[in-house]
Amino acid sequence: MDQDGIPSTPRGSLRQFLEQLSGAGKAIGVLTSGGDAQGMNAAVRAVVRMGIYVGAKVYFIYEGYQGLVDGGSNIVEADWESVSSILQVGGTIIGSARCKAFRTREGRLSAAYNLVKLGITNLCVIGGDGSLTGANIFREEWSGLLDELAQNGKIDKQDVEKHAHLNVVGMVGSIDNDFCGTDMTIGTDSALHRIIEVVDAIMTTAQSHQRTFVLEVMGRHCGYLALVSGLACGADWVFLPESPPEEGWQETMCIKLSENRARKKRLNIIIVAEGAIDTQNKPITSEQIKELVVTQLGYDTRVTILGHVQRGGTPSAFDRILASRMGVEAVVALLQATPETPACVVSLSGNQAVRVPLVECVQMTQDVQKAMDERRFKEAVQLRGRSFEGNLNTYKLLAIKKPDSQIQKSGCNVGIVNVGAPAAGMNAAVRSAVRMGISSGHRMLAVYDGFEGFAKGQIKEIGWSDVGGWTGQGGSILGTKRTLPGKYLEEIAAQMHAHSINALLIIGGFEAYLGLLELLAARQKHEEFCVPMVMVPATVSNNVPGSDFSIGADTALNTITDTCDRIKQSASGTKRRVFIIETMGGYCGYLANMGALAAGADAAYIFEEPFDIRDLQANVEHLTEKMKTTIQRGLVLRNESCSENYTTDFIYQLYSEEGKGVFDCRKNVLGHMQQGGAPSPFDRNFGTKISARAMQWLTTKLKEAQGKGKRFVTDDSICVLGICKRNLLFQPVAELKKETDFEHRIPKEQWWLKLRPLMKILAKYKASLEVSDAGDIEHVHRRGHGEPAAI
Repeated sequence: MDQDGIPSTPRGSLRQFLEQLSGAGKAIGVLTSGGDAQGMNAAVRAVVRMGIYVGAKVYFIYEGYQGLVDGGSNIVEADWESVSSILQVGGTIIGSARCKAFRTREGRLSAAYNLVKLGITNLCVIGGDGSLTGANIFREEWSGLLDELAQNGKIDKQDVEKHAHLNVVGMVGSIDNDFCGTDMTIGTDSALHRIIEVVDAIMTTAQSHQRTFVLEVMGRHCGYLALVSGLACGADWVFLPESPPEEGWQETMCIKLSENRARKKRLNIIIVAEGAIDTQNKPITSEQIKELVVTQLGYDTRVTILGHVQRGGTPSAFDRILASRMGVEAVVALLQATPETPACVVSLSGNQAVRVPLVECVQMTQDVQKAMDERRFKEAVQLRGRSFEGNLNTYKLLAIKKPDSQIQKSGCNVGIVNVGAPAAGMNAAVRSAVRMGISSGHRMLAVYDGFEGFAKGQIKEIGWSDVGGWTGQGGSILGTKRTLPGKYLEEIAAQMHAHSINALLIIGGFEAYLGLLELLAARQKHEEFCVPMVMVPATVSNNVPGSDFSIGADTALNTITDTCDRIKQSASGTKRRVFIIETMGGYCGYLANMGALAAGADAAYIFEEPFDIRDLQANVEHLTEKMKTTIQRGLVLRNESCSENYTTDFIYQLYSEEGKGVFDCRKNVLGHMQQGGAPSPFDRNFGTKISARAMQWLTTKLKEAQGKGKRFVTDDSICVLGICKRNLLFQPVAELKKETDFEHRIPKEQWWLKLRPLMKILAKYKASLEVSDAGDIEHVHRRGHGEPAAI
């Protein structure tokens, strides 16, 4: 380890580190343009701090392109403190404006003059496709604009030579997620938070009065928000611009609504994207739908238009981390850019930050619109990318129950069990699996209270409407226990035999993983366990081998981030106060590390990166220095098991003693509030999709064995389903054994440790960050049908 606690790596030609890049003598301008989105501030903060860290000058360009054209006091040099305390603020502190002047050559001419005057030749643009297209045109015209300025005597020849090239890197800030080439745009997750908060609130009133609610969400050209919120709240019907309802939808929808009422469902929720259209490209409005429901069915129906609420509020943990990663990557891309490098967009693929050519992304985004205008709707959905298509297919399967006559019975019984500690999103996963199983013709059996309940025979059949309204509920409705199956193998085998269970879906954390290994080992003795089994990871700790994410971790992260925001606010009020916050996670530092990144903490102590008294001393000194600036507060996160002796109390006492006269200290243990609460949109969506995928896998396995009376004895019939980098993968538990540190219940390799230096740099520590290759620009390809969708 070097002094920053970063594992030192031999520097080969393949790996490039931040230290090898210098921003000395370079100037970067950052602007936000187009509609605002939550998380833009986190991106601005990351660009400014990363730019300063590498030695470049960074300038705020206020009011988007308008400020670029007007110049003067609109372009101001930023320092480290000018982006303090903006991480938790929605919108953009540097303002955004629609700008007509920049669309003219005269406008771009004065913009170029304003940049050259300050020596800015690197532009970081945060906005939608319009803003990014504008930046690219500006870049292509740059040398022509400078020549014209020189001819007019505005600048001299040296200026033209010195500032010959403009480098442009874009980040997509848009709540609609309407940009091709990235899985998620900055602001989308936060907008989903706003929508889901409203839906959850509306559900309680609708249930009281047996009402139907029509909710209109944003998305003029893209139905992502409507689709994912429909998936996350189990809406009865969703209207999207990309996938208009078939002719005669009015009747189909009314039948569907009345069927749901007949099933004792007390409310109906219909979600409409503001750009919803029918197959003839005529708009479908929320008022139209209300009229239809009232006249045809006579239901008490209300319309709620969410409007700008969706753009507002504080950014979610996901958006803060996404924007911080993108901002850092954008600065690295600008430092590596050469005159030959095309303008690129920093985007997200799976959980990897990648760079894609700006022109290709914009072209593809426009292709979607063209396909919709020309009524090629199937193609429009495919162009949106694999996660959009996957969401749509999953929604269709889970929302509408086929009539029993259309379902071919498989004759198989599938058991579902929750194991371990409760995690928000478990219920969404159960609902999704139950409905997926029923539509595949299986009988679904719910096992209550984990393996312990399994042994006692607490097993009941569970139907389609039994799981209605489960997506938004926290905890575990089936009940869950940490008990492992080892001591009940005889009893569990007997119950599997008695209920003739042909396949098993286990939803849980590390205990579920250990349980799966015990069931695998017991196959020789009990043939009842020779059935396909799959585990879906669900734990706030995010410590299951074989998956980068687990259900429940995002909700816990948001709880930590919200709490940290409140604590920071209290610390700012009292001045010169440092808070030490203990998070959960067992030995896994995911929550502490990512929470620190999302809350803008000064340090995070985790088990994976050993620390000693010298590190603690360095952190105290760092905070002492910080108290001399205008930012007079500190935030330190500590994972509950990061060190046996450096306990939260010890660290609190050390900081209190060492900081005497400079700052005072408070401590806070977050505890079980991290396991509770309504699941975040990410966890609802992730739980729903990953569990549906697990069910499809079990169905395929059962079909292979049909009529052959086949026993499953191979390792590949007991798997963990997880998201790895960019794909959903089924990995046999037997193979994952070698990747597991059983003593500390964590995987040996964890992807998020790569983000550790990011947190340190943004908190003003020196750290060694591995950066991507200079020429590493990926092309946006149209994905084929065969590829499984990542989440």
